[in-house]
Amino acid sequence: MIQLKTMLNCIDNSGAAVVECVNVLKKKRAATVGDRIVIVVQKQRSFGADPSGNSGIANKVRRGDIRHAVVVRVKKEMQRPDGSLVKFDDNACVLVNKSGDPIGTRMNGVVATELRGRQWSKILSLAPMHV
Repeated sequence: MIQLKTMLNCIDNSGAAVVECVNVLKKKRAATVGDRIVIVVQKQRSFGADPSGNSGIANKVRRGDIRHAVVVRVKKEMQRPDGSLVKFDDNACVLVNKSGDPIGTRMNGVVATELRGRQWSKILSLAPMHV
């Protein structure tokens, strides 16, 4: 469960590495997989700059930016309808714009299959694997 002030890893290539949850966009206090949250970028990902100082990949977000994100992994164990329990090593999210499209074009890790039932199929299609 993701609550306020929780730090999450950002697994897309939008330029954010670590983000902090500042608001959960639903009635409950805690967010789970597939829920939309408001985040603040705490740490920016460096893609490595060449000697001229120009980066090959432009960061789409900067430190301090306030954005929307979708939770794709949680540490808290979840029970699936078939009775199995699923638990991940970390809390992770993917940044999205106001209309719900992912900001990044690639995902760097696995995502939960529960996103399919929450209509986040664009995120599932970008992910290398879903568990």
